[in-house]
Amino acid sequence: MARLPSLLISLLTILGLQTSGVVSRTFTMENKCDYTVWPGILTNAGISPLPTTGFALAKGETKTISAPASWGGRFWGRTLCSHDSAGKFSCLTADCGSGKLECSGNGAAPPATLAEFTLDGSGGLDFFDVSLVDGYNLPMLVVPNGGTGTNCTKTGCVTDLNTVCPSELKVTGTDGAAGVACKSACEAFGQPQYCCSGAYGSPDTCKPSQYSQIFKSACPQAYSYAYDDKTSTFTCAGGDYTIIFCPSPSTSQKASQDNTQPQPTTTPPSTTTSTSPQEINNTMEYDGGSYDPFSAASIHTFEPRVMSAVGVIALLWQLFF
Repeated sequence: MARLPSLLISLLTILGLQTSGVVSRTFTMENKCDYTVWPGILTNAGISPLPTTGFALAKGETKTISAPASWGGRFWGRTLCSHDSAGKFSCLTADCGSGKLECSGNGAAPPATLAEFTLDGSGGLDFFDVSLVDGYNLPMLVVPNGGTGTNCTKTGCVTDLNTVCPSELKVTGTDGAAGVACKSACEAFGQPQYCCSGAYGSPDTCKPSQYSQIFKSACPQAYSYAYDDKTSTFTCAGGDYTIIFCPSPSTSQKASQDNTQPQPTTTPPSTTTSTSPQEINNTMEYDGGSYDPFSAASIHTFEPRVMSAVGVIALLWQLFF
């Protein structure tokens, strides 16, 4: 009888771990670029942040981060970063505006290639994608490890879009010529038909544009505009994930500029969030989307585990009392 309280406490502890998402998953970031990348991390609202929100990842380096089983958020790579004379940290592309290495709850200023995740979402599945809705700044690939499912496969954008970016979308580096990022049409022009807003705020009215089709042609598995769900959302049951920057080694202009102190670009990325998909995309939900897997971040399938544990406790109670 004396052992019963401790046994019940152990079972309740196990039950608590199962239902609270404490069981960890891992994200491994690998830099195959020929230059340093500074990953940034933003956790969805209402979820505990990961141990770090930003760090440096030199050429050839990897870093693994543990996350709760029900975590949701996004990763991106900042490029051409430095500290100014006052010690303020900033990046030429995908800067998070914190003034520090850590992004501390700030998202990426477009253009930025994004890897988005909702772990343990609807049906117990992980939902993930690589998005160019906020533009593009470097190649990225997401590779599931150990997960299962018919749609559990790698996805990303492995093409250097900076080499084919239209001049009206191009963000140039310190030399004013070479492209270091490629804006979305929404970011460049701010018009509803490109931003899927206003009268164009539904899948029926917002269609691929000539600009999003450039992105889609180069990176068919990545989100090219807000309603690109059918070909760009992937799911896995369990497992861990590897995020690879420049899965095919890149020798772009960033590499030659990486050892210099970057200066403000001659065509700086806009940080306006009035009607851009960046603001919509910050919650991993696209306004008016017909298929919204990421809104399921708060939906979990713990009920069978809960009932199983409760049943064991009830049986022990009957046996010993």
